[in-house]
Amino acid sequence: MDIQRAQDIFASKDNIAVQLDGEPVWIEHVDAANGMATVQVGSRPTNVHTVSVDRLEERKN
Repeated sequence: MDIQRAQDIFASKDNIAVQLDGEPVWIEHVDAANGMATVQVGSRPTNVHTVSVDRLEERKN
């Protein structure tokens, strides 16, 4: 995923499916300057990681 798409998903009011290594994630923050995103893995609010947006995949239905 590119940084612009990550920002679009983060700003969207729609529920857009995103995955990190096959796991569903929620984008919580996008750091455009560094190409990073903070994501919550699954439904566990304490399972938060900061990763390169390159590792995120938008799941197509």
